[in-house]
Amino acid sequence: MNAVVIYESLTGNTEKAAGFMVDELVSQGVSAIACSTTMVNYQALADADLVIVGSWTDGLFLFGQKPANAGRLSQLPFLTGKKAAVFCTYAIETGKTLEKLEDIIRDRGADVIGGMAIRRNKLQEGSIEFVSRVLGVVSV
Repeated sequence: MNAVVIYESLTGNTEKAAGFMVDELVSQGVSAIACSTTMVNYQALADADLVIVGSWTDGLFLFGQKPANAGRLSQLPFLTGKKAAVFCTYAIETGKTLEKLEDIIRDRGADVIGGMAIRRNKLQEGSIEFVSRVLGVVSV
């Protein structure tokens, strides 16, 4: 199985989470790479059986949360026929960030199988748990 983790990061937390996910995927026998939304590896994306897309949570503290740079995310290549999972990193509250991110990726044609919010002070633990959940749904 091949996987690609595409992330949108501002302070580096979402990038770190993506790295932890790649490490965990590889340890589980999955070929995986991470790339930012500004430097998508199109060949890896074409070869991927699984696409994981992540963003940090943008918005005010208690309302208006959304995936950061949703416009850039909505310009990702079409993912028709691919299984996808989404994640967001956050500090205080996620609001509807995951649901909005799922909608964006579903609009790109992917079969979204789920998502998870990962608190910024639990990046490694959350990333490992997320990969475990995702691999429990897809065949390795």
